[in-house]
Amino acid sequence: MLKISDISYSVEGRPLLEGASATIPDGHKVGLVGPNGAGKTTLFRLIRGELTLEGGTIELPSRARVGGVAQEVPASDVSLIDTVLAADTERTALMAEAETATDPHRIAEVHARLADIDAWSAEGRASAILKGLGFDAEAQRRPCADFSGGWRMRVALAGVLFSAPDLLLLDEPTNYLDLEGALWLENYLAKYPHTVIVISHDRELLNHAVGAILHLENRRLTLWTGNYDTFARNRAAARAVQAAEAKKQETRRAHLQSFVDRFRAKATKAAQAQARIKMLEKMEPISAPEEAAKQAFSFPSPEQLSPPIVSLDAVSVGYGGTPVLRRLTLRIDQDDRIALLGRNGEGKSTFSKLLDGKLEPIEGKISRSSKLRIGYFAQHQVEELDLNASPLLHLQRLRPEESQTKLRARLAGFGLHADQAETEVRKLSGGQKARLSLLLATLDAPHLLILDEPTNHLDIESREALVDALNDYTGAVVLVSHDMHLLSMVADRLWLVKGGKVAPYEGDLERYRAELLAGDPADKSASKPAPKPAEKPARPSRDQVSTLRAEARKCEDRVNKLAEMLAKLDEILADPGLYDAPRAAERDKWLLKHAEARTAMARAEEMWMAALEALETAEG
Repeated sequence: MLKISDISYSVEGRPLLEGASATIPDGHKVGLVGPNGAGKTTLFRLIRGELTLEGGTIELPSRARVGGVAQEVPASDVSLIDTVLAADTERTALMAEAETATDPHRIAEVHARLADIDAWSAEGRASAILKGLGFDAEAQRRPCADFSGGWRMRVALAGVLFSAPDLLLLDEPTNYLDLEGALWLENYLAKYPHTVIVISHDRELLNHAVGAILHLENRRLTLWTGNYDTFARNRAAARAVQAAEAKKQETRRAHLQSFVDRFRAKATKAAQAQARIKMLEKMEPISAPEEAAKQAFSFPSPEQLSPPIVSLDAVSVGYGGTPVLRRLTLRIDQDDRIALLGRNGEGKSTFSKLLDGKLEPIEGKISRSSKLRIGYFAQHQVEELDLNASPLLHLQRLRPEESQTKLRARLAGFGLHADQAETEVRKLSGGQKARLSLLLATLDAPHLLILDEPTNHLDIESREALVDALNDYTGAVVLVSHDMHLLSMVADRLWLVKGGKVAPYEGDLERYRAELLAGDPADKSASKPAPKPAEKPARPSRDQVSTLRAEARKCEDRVNKLAEMLAKLDEILADPGLYDAPRAAERDKWLLKHAEARTAMARAEEMWMAALEALETAEG
């Protein structure tokens, strides 16, 4: 049991924890949440004994082992599997002693203990953990020095999971994982045999891997039973009750104060006035809950382009003449919201670079609208920001003609206010750096926005704000993310990158989750619908009908937009002067656009009719 009793701690005179208390029973899985800068990581350091409390106590069983991931493993010549095995220091020491011990009694004790800790199956367990985090059998035998920092963070995570401490402390463990690794970790933590406390802004992990939420706010700790969604509902209800009580008390105080003010000077009412004064003094103030600071992103809106904005015809792409993806025939329209699914190494980043123009096709043809602007966000761009420059200076370099007032307004639209605008990037938090990179990626109002893991280092409020901004955005979005909540709220099309292909995925995210957790989705034909059972299929669920209805609405919106576009083109083509010889090139351009729009309209109407038929069938 972890018992935190009345603890206090300050940083540079600013209190982070003040009279904070909580008790975590053995074996509980707990998510630690709270605003950025509230002191969550500091609490972990206090539990590990790396910092000294100013007051209160933290109690753990005397022999309890506490583990966590402090930093990436070194870039050594030791293989990944041996690095993970070495993380269990007791097993490592006993194995070494078994080789050198000469006393028969000690040899017996060593081998008995090795049997107790299941030392002989250790390599298999370590290999399974590494595989779950994205390392195949060949990679596990390679030295750590072969891998980048992000991958070595995964090795460090594998090491602490393998060592199985009695109290496992994880700080944003999914930041260096892809979707597959994040889902595997959720499942692993849910079954972990000891106590877990995880700092995370990943709603899916907090909903599937933990059974309680430890909330750090206003320097206090509150333990809530249930997953994150349950916590959010219960906390909202509690805040509503507190706000109502505060309002009721405010009305009561005003009534009492009014009586005192009116009758204090009157002898006949003096006693009654004095009694009400005492009532006011004894009344414990109830403060209305402070509203959390609203997070926001403000993406500029691009002008509408004729569809498609990107089309691929039998495209193959790769490196050094060797294709990674082959024979891709796809199209992207400006109202598309596409999530790229697929395991590491299958080619999601290669496909993103192809769309962005960073890679050219080896064969086939990729066509982009002539006015197409593309915004690209990836984690490496966050790391490549000029650490010595302020956010304001980053914008001034790109927009030297704009006034400081306008540049500061742009920064404020991404949650970077006056205090951060002139702060060196090196002093900003991870979330603030990510916001700056998102601003730079969308500065030119792109028609296509490619986002590769955009939520790393963003807190839950910022992630919700990003969802709102993307849903309001009038350009196309291509998403690669381990955040299932973001994908489910934004994406309306799923493309699976697998086996050198990129193809529409016929299932939904829940089906994809189930396939990944089943252990070997590679053997399943994910691009085909599930085989129909012999008996009559079950009636579609409410969620499935809702999805079909949303698809029908989207198809209808697309038809309406194309109809508006055709009406404008008809207006332009109705100008007699357009058919004069000097304007022949201009006329041909508008005729070509009209033909493209008619073709797109025919396709959109077909899709709308198919969606309506599917909805009608589902609704019976």
